[in-house]
Amino acid sequence: MGWFGSWFGSDKESDPLGHLDPKLREFLERESPVKFTPPPLPPPPAPQQQTQQQQQQSQSQSQQPSDPSTSIVPPQSLFPDGRYAHLWKTYRPLAAIEAETKSDNEKLSDIIDAYKERKAQIGRAALENCAEEQFEWSDCMRSGSMRARMTLCRDEVRRFERCYGGQARLLKALGYLSVHGRRPDLDEEVQMRADELYHQMLAREAEMKRAKEEGRPVPAFKPLLDAEAVAKTTTTAPMAGRSRAPEPSPALLAVWKERLEKLPPEEREAEEHALRAEFKAGAEVGGQLEGLWKKQDDERKARESEGKETAFDKFRRLAKLWGGSS
Repeated sequence: MGWFGSWFGSDKESDPLGHLDPKLREFLERESPVKFTPPPLPPPPAPQQQTQQQQQQSQSQSQQPSDPSTSIVPPQSLFPDGRYAHLWKTYRPLAAIEAETKSDNEKLSDIIDAYKERKAQIGRAALENCAEEQFEWSDCMRSGSMRARMTLCRDEVRRFERCYGGQARLLKALGYLSVHGRRPDLDEEVQMRADELYHQMLAREAEMKRAKEEGRPVPAFKPLLDAEAVAKTTTTAPMAGRSRAPEPSPALLAVWKERLEKLPPEEREAEEHALRAEFKAGAEVGGQLEGLWKKQDDERKARESEGKETAFDKFRRLAKLWGGSS
């Protein structure tokens, strides 16, 4: 039965007769021709040996990094205690490897696609914040009154369109998705803040309307968007090849002014911040493209000086000479 007991970690392998009745064991020991003597138990460790073992354990624990940021094991490892650390010495994320192997056209497409995706996600976030208005419009089209359905739920459509436009302006003004690599929960806070500001704007409009109907002076409110908070949430990384962020031209400012004058006074503040945020995002994309083009030009010049021009380099040089001569 020793092999059966070993499955369960039994200690009776050293004394297979230990589970027998004392009288039966005495009879077997007396009548059996082979005498069994249980092996002696190992002596307890000496105090000095125990102290050495404790010191070794404390040293091994002290060698493990307490701060995860200084650990040699990347967060992708399932063993943050340092096991298999030698296998992670040459580890590189797949995104970093793919970024190095991408061509210039692929990098250019990534920059443009990221800008388009940001605008699309702003639209999706605005729809999420306007879910209540969208539900009212849908409910009106299904089970609204006859008069409402004859007008195609005009009032509900207007409320939804205004909510969507106002939420999109506030999301842009507050810098939604403007910082690359920011934690998703921070962008969720910006989305919640935009929804809060929009309903605060509606409450201000209702208060101003009641004051006019009751003949009271219209209350003066503080600016809806704090300039310091907007600058904090829209902070972006410095653009390659630019010492400072560009400013809109006088012609562009004139176009903005004409556009703002067409809006109600309560919506102009958010629209102005949104226009500036869009200009800053476009300037950032332009800076990234400018840095990529400059890098391509430097690489082309290096190949030309080393006599390693590609067929595309020669075509570009001939096309440039032909265009200049014409």
